[in-house]
Amino acid sequence: MKKVLVITYYWPPAGGPGVQRWLRFISYLAEFGIEPVLYIPENPAYPMLDPSLEEAVPPRLRIYKKKISEPLQWAGSIFRREVKRISKGIIPERKPTPLEKLLLWVRGNFFIPDARVLWVKPSVRYLKTVLREEQIDTVVTTGPPHSLHLIGLRLKRQAGVRWVADFRDPWTSIGYHDKLRMGPRARKKHTALEKTVLGAADKILVTSKTTRDEFRGLTGQPVIVITNGYEASDYAAVPRQPDGYFSLSHIGSLLSGRNPRALWRALQSLCRENEAFRAAFRLRLVGVVAREVQDSIREFGLDEYTEYEDYLPHDKAVAMQTRSQLLLLVEIDAAETRGILPGKLFEYLASRRPILAIGPGGWEAGGIIRDMGAGDVFSYDEADRIKAALLRWFEAFQKGPLPATDAPIEAYSRKELTRALARELKWE
Repeated sequence: MKKVLVITYYWPPAGGPGVQRWLRFISYLAEFGIEPVLYIPENPAYPMLDPSLEEAVPPRLRIYKKKISEPLQWAGSIFRREVKRISKGIIPERKPTPLEKLLLWVRGNFFIPDARVLWVKPSVRYLKTVLREEQIDTVVTTGPPHSLHLIGLRLKRQAGVRWVADFRDPWTSIGYHDKLRMGPRARKKHTALEKTVLGAADKILVTSKTTRDEFRGLTGQPVIVITNGYEASDYAAVPRQPDGYFSLSHIGSLLSGRNPRALWRALQSLCRENEAFRAAFRLRLVGVVAREVQDSIREFGLDEYTEYEDYLPHDKAVAMQTRSQLLLLVEIDAAETRGILPGKLFEYLASRRPILAIGPGGWEAGGIIRDMGAGDVFSYDEADRIKAALLRWFEAFQKGPLPATDAPIEAYSRKELTRALARELKWE
């Protein structure tokens, strides 16, 4: 059986979307003739934890670990609150404090491509021995953090392995780069590193067609789309009966840029005008919610209808999705986010609940929702259309729970996606 070394930063007990992709791939690879071997940090600083995901780790998986030095851990011992917010991706839309400005500037200009870059050199030295002893000739790196791709780059050059670089998100075109207060030198270095990685990797995996097209303009190497997906077993035994409220739920982080004021305005109008809607409506937000989003909800008078919950373990998040009448999917309104296909999209599809999606024009995720008949998609300035759609859904809800969608989603199951991945790893 062919062995492949997978290098990832996020691994159980880490929670959040960065874990799911390779946790599920690794659990299925052996069925397709690939034996995965894993390399992860020994002492990572995960912004959120979900120990329940450890149950999905294959019991016989060989895992190598090495300690990592992370600047955010050092800074967090002094500036705990600010570092915790930044590590979770909460970069304020409003004017940041002087301390936040300093931390962002240091992160953006001194740790390139990211704050895990100090793990690169010791990992390369350590892994050359692992590759030799395990007789492995193929390495996969997955980012972000994109510094892991530098490990793959050096192993290819120094150990002669085949190297597959997996991009769960883009690199220089990712939206938060503009908030890191990078100077010209740092931006130039990011661009140069991205070009080097894309030119050296034997294959490049991406999660969307938009990113594929972007990268094909930067490299002549093969760029293959393998999207995120859903785990069928997560939904097999989950009750499919929605709750008795007209509930709209968002599962995951609602960061500063994901603040759909048109939705809040539409909901405010419906709550004022429609007594039955007001009595039945619940807005459920599960996960990190930026202060700017909370302020907007309060501004539009929606506080009394809103329920906040901290991060939920994956199994409980799945149950919350299937209990909701409607699911909310929001992406930042920017050209660079058009190709973002969050893992949450495919889990929403698997829950079979209607999706209310708000995002940028030309959004690839919106196209999938429309094509599958899985919900309605809106731009950030369509409050009247959002209101009309909500009213249609509510009138249907008054006759009984909203019916399940029947989108043909089987191609997005993790097992089918792993089948495609295995073909690429075997160079078929």
